[in-house]
Amino acid sequence: MTLELRQVTKQVGAETHIHPTDLTLAEDGFNILLGTTLAGKTTLMQLMAGLERPSSGSIHTGGRDVTGVSTQARNVSMVHQAFINYPHLSVFENIASPLRVARVSAEDIKRRVGEVADLLRLAPMLDRRPAQLSGGQQQRTALARALVKDSDLVLLDEPLANLDFKLREELRDELPRLFRDRGALVVYATSEPHEALLLGGHTALLHEGRVIQFGPTEEIYRHPATLRAAEVFSDPPINHAAIQKRGDAFHLGAASWPGTGPAAGLADGNYILGLRPHHVTIEPADDRAVRVEGDVLVTELSGSESVAHFDLGGRIWVSQSHGVHPFAIGTHTAFYLDTHRALIFDTDHRLVAAPGGGHG
Repeated sequence: MTLELRQVTKQVGAETHIHPTDLTLAEDGFNILLGTTLAGKTTLMQLMAGLERPSSGSIHTGGRDVTGVSTQARNVSMVHQAFINYPHLSVFENIASPLRVARVSAEDIKRRVGEVADLLRLAPMLDRRPAQLSGGQQQRTALARALVKDSDLVLLDEPLANLDFKLREELRDELPRLFRDRGALVVYATSEPHEALLLGGHTALLHEGRVIQFGPTEEIYRHPATLRAAEVFSDPPINHAAIQKRGDAFHLGAASWPGTGPAAGLADGNYILGLRPHHVTIEPADDRAVRVEGDVLVTELSGSESVAHFDLGGRIWVSQSHGVHPFAIGTHTAFYLDTHRALIFDTDHRLVAAPGGGHG
């Protein structure tokens, strides 16, 4: 199964929801659409499913143009973040509903529903109604309905967004296993970069209706083509600031450090430093860490991590450190930059050096 978008656009009135998009999804593993709210993830999925028709361009599955083909005529399943189940039907009938529409025999329905219910640990609940289920069980029911259909294309639109933390972690771990070896092309939309990294596969970065980069998830995390791509793939937001290279050293205000690795070969001039928050810490990672100072503006505690927003030369930076650290708002505080993990962009915001990689 393949899915290809050729110069696809979506216009709603005067607004452009999807700008001209060429995208060929990977056949193996998950294909992730990563972007903030209103980046275009859901619209792109609706176009892939046939729920919306593109304003221009074409969509091809298995080499066939399906642009004008209805959703009902395609072998597609879609799971939304809301628990969409039929309230008047049992869990068994909810899962079986696409098979009944397809006129599958009663014997096959019983077998296939039983198999997927065992897989998703729903077997003891098949006689219940959705209202009698927990949130996680309701979402499992929706996933089971997508699995039992054996669709060529499965679209998962932020399916874990409404679940509590524990359930999200549990189902996130299960999803790749559930779809492994089923022969389906799976597209998963999320606004959370760490979720994309956990799922792996390939990721398309979306920003304001544009796919700005697509490739193996870990590769585009480590080598975002542009500063914008790095911003999409960082939460909290990536820190960035203007720097200068003079001779063997880079300079950020009063701080400086020697260029190493790919960055050492850059010509003298102006660049942009990009550094993710977990590489800006309250304690030095090693003796090569670069010390900077700034006034603490906002602090957050998140589980076993401490986050501080601070003013660095008139720009707000974010530090994310392991452990609980007692930041005091308004205090002038030292932070340490792990510049060996830095991304270096040129003044046109294109990546020119990254840790462990060449110029790009």
